[in-house]
Amino acid sequence: MASGFQDEAAEHHLLSEMASNGGHGENNSLYFDGWKAYDRDPYHPTLNPHGIIQMGLAENQLCHDLMEEWIRNNPEASICTEEGVSCFKAVANFQDYHGLPFFREAVAKFMEKVRGGQVRFDPDRIVMSGGATGAQETLAFCLADPGDAFLIPVPYYPAFDRDFCWRTRARLLPIHCSSSNNFMITASALESAYQNAQKSNIRVKGILIVNPSNPLGTTIDKHSLQSLLRFANHRRIHLVCDEIFGGTVFGSTRFTSLSEALEADPSADRRLVHVVCSLSKDLGLPGFRVGVIYSYNDAVVACARKMSSFGMVSSQTQHFVGRMLADDDFTSKYLAENARRLRERHAVFAGGLRRVGIRCLEGNGGLFCWMDLRGLLKEATAEGEADLWRVIVGEVKLNVSPGSAFHCDEPGWFRICFANMDDETAERAVRRIRMFVEKKQMKKTMRWVDGLRLSLPRRFDLEDVALTPRLLSPQSPLVHATT
Repeated sequence: MASGFQDEAAEHHLLSEMASNGGHGENNSLYFDGWKAYDRDPYHPTLNPHGIIQMGLAENQLCHDLMEEWIRNNPEASICTEEGVSCFKAVANFQDYHGLPFFREAVAKFMEKVRGGQVRFDPDRIVMSGGATGAQETLAFCLADPGDAFLIPVPYYPAFDRDFCWRTRARLLPIHCSSSNNFMITASALESAYQNAQKSNIRVKGILIVNPSNPLGTTIDKHSLQSLLRFANHRRIHLVCDEIFGGTVFGSTRFTSLSEALEADPSADRRLVHVVCSLSKDLGLPGFRVGVIYSYNDAVVACARKMSSFGMVSSQTQHFVGRMLADDDFTSKYLAENARRLRERHAVFAGGLRRVGIRCLEGNGGLFCWMDLRGLLKEATAEGEADLWRVIVGEVKLNVSPGSAFHCDEPGWFRICFANMDDETAERAVRRIRMFVEKKQMKKTMRWVDGLRLSLPRRFDLEDVALTPRLLSPQSPLVHATT
């Protein structure tokens, strides 16, 4: 045994501290544990119908048919076709990390359309990266030194701890938000987070927000964005907004970009504002690894562009995507249809849960619901939430993500993703959740009846009263849990 420990220590000695510190987070997070469980037992409608359904992946597969149709109608967009092969040499040899000019122009145009034409983007400020992951890390390298911190509202996307912090050695400090106001950022919580960092001698370099929110599925309104801008200006810190889900807004409320709030405030210092987006969620193209940094700071643009050499978007991808995004009719049709399908799928999940007394936070964007299962916890603790999560993954066979993985302060919230599956799988997933909840409710009802049985005098014939609808249908304990 001692020899084994010695061998492990010797192996660590051969590696860097980063290679052996576990900072990626994969080995100590239920978020990643759920993915591993799914990999061991993936659902398939015929080959493994009792397997785990993947509901931990925020992926948009609802409109791939529209893209496939466009590809068939535009074969010249690909250098791998007879119609497009004439561009092969130019695309294959292109290495400028500024990116293909028409690609950056098409991306800027698409960003404007997603934001309702309320703001204009300069193609020369667009910096490419290997997905939003690369964009976040590049910004962290540009804005923070090791040990510096960004404030971030909780709950937040678990992989930010990896994307923003692992290699940069920056930190994320929580802005505590509460379900009592639908997890909105308050001025007092923001100030408290800043002051706590000051007391701990931690230098705060900025605020990191996500709009629409992951995992909440809610959008930040213009007034709140302007309040954050004023705070950042007052404290002379940066404001980074990840708008990767900007094109997934499906509710009646229009998406408001941080850029729009900035344009409405001429007193704001533009050099402190930076926006991240990608095509992974809007268009459902995570495999293409197209991330974008749009900074209003000239020095950040220059530095990020040099850093993009470490995670460029391939010229072949730029060539193809640029042509697709330049098709104005297609992108307009796609965004409208994508919103319609997301709205319908969200209604399927939220409505199905509502029928068994489970509510979701009212959202209008994203690819997920923030589901309230506090009423099903045996105890309102992180461990109680973990126990419920293990049952849902291991017995109900759904990979959902627990709130603790998102640093949520309140046990019992779970994120469920609904856009990464077909209609049949979605219906099966909803059915599994409803059956599980109904079973839990029945057990609670039977415990209530058993308690009544013990409390009634012997002269009562419990069989005469316990089976009446009124007695067997007390007000659901789940209703109380949502207040």
